[in-house]
Amino acid sequence: MTFSKILIANRGEIACRVMRTARDLGYRTVAVYSDADRDAPHVRMADEAVHIGGSAAADSYLRVEALLEAARKSGADAVHPGYGFLSENAGFAQACGDAGLVFIGPPPGAIEAMGDKALAKRRMIDAGVPCAPGYLGAEQDDARLTQEALKLGFPLLVKAVAGGGGRGMRLVREASEIAQALVGARREALGAFGDGTLMLERLIDNGQHIEIQVFADAHGNAVYLGERDCTAQRRRQKVIEEAPSPVVNPAMREAMGRDAVAAALAVGYRGAGTVEFIVDANLKHYFLEMNTRLQVEHPVTEMVTGFDLVEWQLRVAAGEPLPASQADVQMKGHAIEARLYVEDPYAGFAPQTGTVRWWRPHRAVAAGVRIDDGIEEGSEVSPYYDPMVAKLIVHGRDRNDAIRRLRAALENAPLLGLRNNGRFLADLVNHPAFRDAAMTTTLIDQWQENGEALLQRPLPGDEAWCVAAAAYALRSGANWRADSVAAYGIPLQCDEVTHTLRVHPDRSGHVKITLGDQNHTVKILRFEDGELRYEIDGVTRSAVAVMHNRDLHIALAGASFVFREVSPFPDKDSAQDATRARAPVAGKVTQVQVAAGDTVTEGQALVCVEAMKMEMWLTAQASGTIVALHVQVSDQVESGAVLVEIEI
Repeated sequence: MTFSKILIANRGEIACRVMRTARDLGYRTVAVYSDADRDAPHVRMADEAVHIGGSAAADSYLRVEALLEAARKSGADAVHPGYGFLSENAGFAQACGDAGLVFIGPPPGAIEAMGDKALAKRRMIDAGVPCAPGYLGAEQDDARLTQEALKLGFPLLVKAVAGGGGRGMRLVREASEIAQALVGARREALGAFGDGTLMLERLIDNGQHIEIQVFADAHGNAVYLGERDCTAQRRRQKVIEEAPSPVVNPAMREAMGRDAVAAALAVGYRGAGTVEFIVDANLKHYFLEMNTRLQVEHPVTEMVTGFDLVEWQLRVAAGEPLPASQADVQMKGHAIEARLYVEDPYAGFAPQTGTVRWWRPHRAVAAGVRIDDGIEEGSEVSPYYDPMVAKLIVHGRDRNDAIRRLRAALENAPLLGLRNNGRFLADLVNHPAFRDAAMTTTLIDQWQENGEALLQRPLPGDEAWCVAAAAYALRSGANWRADSVAAYGIPLQCDEVTHTLRVHPDRSGHVKITLGDQNHTVKILRFEDGELRYEIDGVTRSAVAVMHNRDLHIALAGASFVFREVSPFPDKDSAQDATRARAPVAGKVTQVQVAAGDTVTEGQALVCVEAMKMEMWLTAQASGTIVALHVQVSDQVESGAVLVEIEI
């Protein structure tokens, strides 16, 4: 099973991650790319690159024949699937083998056995691995599923048997929610995996999500590499992962590890895999699923074990035995990974699209800090793929050490240009629930429902307003005005807040600024290449700032804001117009609930747009009549496009 050139059938940070280890081991690499990724970092990082189709994943990264043709064109003799896309597709693994390519992953049979969640649970029950109660039957009509749901009781999960990553999953807390959950989960599963088969699973409420990293080779060896705690989630999507888990003791680790290895051996596993468990309040664990691929959060395991898991994948795929035995596996220190998403945590975690204006992660890299990314300044974040753009991973002597380093890394490597969850991540790991290991898989969602302060949009303080005003004054050349020039006003807006700051520059370069009844003196010492060095009231500080058109993007003391100098000429499209429903982001229309001529009431659902694994509904802002409908199901729309017109 020797090979020399690896095609990475993926994109973004995982493609870059695989390439780094492959290059270290002497392999040549081949990237594949869609129209949207033509200029992406992973394309330039590879030794060779092949275009495989349109921007949507269905037109490129999910096209098996296009990937096989790319391997043929480039002469690649192995394929690494990364995670997501086709990484857990047994048909793709089989097609690679049939084409004479080494698939760097488990055998097709193991993928098939674990890819069907219902089948996987049956196999685990047979292997003696504890499982949560559920319905795994073949009868899929809504009546039977509803009947089984009522038998199981609430809360419960409706889950797609195929795929993963939270797609095709709905939480049901009462009987009235069953019908909508079945429709939504089935539709999403069909769109994401082409398979709408569902299963039901009793939810271990307020549980903790603990997973075990397993590895097996072709020589009968299998080990577990400790656990990862992935309890901090929003909408069943992981946000923070850490190793080891703060709630797992040695006996529990051994029991879960033993069950995880049994799960892998039960399906003839080979390569990297992750067995996921839900742990109840009594620390009893239940099998959830097995991900037959490398996980997004694999770096925390690498940090605490010292092993390169991609290297292990490549060696196992080449027929070598595992590089270490179970006795060799030791976990040292504590590691935490934070997923940096281009989403707005303060607006329901809505995904964002746009241009990266500032991203220099090397500023944060230090002892115990690693950043995996697949973007760069100038990158366009499109609606076609997952909103995760980078991962910040830290290692410390203990958990407190790791938390402190993570907060520093988030502050030192801000992402500007798009709303993102950087500030939220820093606040989350500093929250008492996280520090006290009291998180549950649903806690963040509960916070969102209850208006927890952590999910209230941070507002800029006086210093941020004053520094922004000084930066705008500098741009207009105001610092060179004579002392005799009277003060003037600079109207600035940040989110929904507007202030007019009185500015009085002098010959020394200082700017006296009045905000409300407060006076401050600011001097911009340097504003170049994103570095903003300033003095305020006698104290010198630094920030990261980028001026683009009328917008000042600034990261200051761990928080990022966008200021805009308010124009005296109002933008006719900036005000909310109840007669026009616009797309919140660029994406795909998945549902249309109205037609021209329909009468609608305020708050009524109109159109659903899906982008970056999230569905967003447009609702009527006032009662009226639909006079024009500009989209239909499956249309791709641009952000801000008018989808529905209403006469009110």
